[in-house]
Amino acid sequence: MAQLKYSLFLGCVIPNRYPYIEAATRNLFRELGIKLIDMEGASCCPAPGVFRGFDIDTWLVIGARNICIAEENETDIALMCNGCFGSLLEVNHILKHDKAKLKMVNQHLSKIGRKFQGTAEIKHIMDILYNDYGVDRIKKRMIKSLNLNLAIHYGCHLLKPGEIRPWDQEVEDPHFFDEVVETTGCKSVNYKDKLMCCGAGGGVRGAFKEVSLDFTREKLENIVAAGADAIITACPFCQLQLDLGQVEVNGIFKDRISAPFKIPVVYFTQLLGLGMGMTHEELGLLKEHDLKGVPPFTSLEPFLQKIAKKT
Repeated sequence: MAQLKYSLFLGCVIPNRYPYIEAATRNLFRELGIKLIDMEGASCCPAPGVFRGFDIDTWLVIGARNICIAEENETDIALMCNGCFGSLLEVNHILKHDKAKLKMVNQHLSKIGRKFQGTAEIKHIMDILYNDYGVDRIKKRMIKSLNLNLAIHYGCHLLKPGEIRPWDQEVEDPHFFDEVVETTGCKSVNYKDKLMCCGAGGGVRGAFKEVSLDFTREKLENIVAAGADAIITACPFCQLQLDLGQVEVNGIFKDRISAPFKIPVVYFTQLLGLGMGMTHEELGLLKEHDLKGVPPFTSLEPFLQKIAKKT
């Protein structure tokens, strides 16, 4: 089988907030024999809930420029963020189906010596692992059974709009993320409103923070009720909302919650790496620290202690 190879799009939140998601993903993919190529000069995707809402043409041009970098690498694009995935996937789709928009975009790109060709596919790394690499192959690489109860958070842009997503499953009843997580010997627990937004999307966190965190509070209460040991995400912005958001919810809604939330939040490539026997350092699984403004904001110690006991 030919080696899988992709251009890795970092986005904004991962380099600025969660660099250990990048580290875990690069190290996991190296272990699996999947090659990741840097995207020299890539910018913000740009964010679908902000840029697209103000100026769709600017959003298209910036997105197309990013896609051009992968086209020049002669690869598809691998993305670790649901928002970046949704944004570039939709830019790619529009430009392949709207000749007028394509002409407009290429007129702008010609000023910097680039042209959108439509040769690169846009792939979330979940798509790469589930559809390109395969769940059965992932399962064969596991050397530890982690045996935890985990609450999976899909996130909105990973699933919708379903017409152009790569999942051959019902949008309102997906199971691909659960399948990937359960290769580690963990159980994906069912919980109320599992597909509910984390609360951050669509610019809500920036515009109406308390409303945003009320979504998060409800989601966290449902996860606690299901008895989950940790939350597993596939998006750094969701991770931020569910990680830092717990600290914020504990303050803003202290009179509405029975106890402070302390649920560890882990990105799914970190979990897979643990099952494959990779080290905490390789996966960026940070313990307690005293650095202000540095994630994880909600301690991972309970999660790491349970992993140590069960393996």
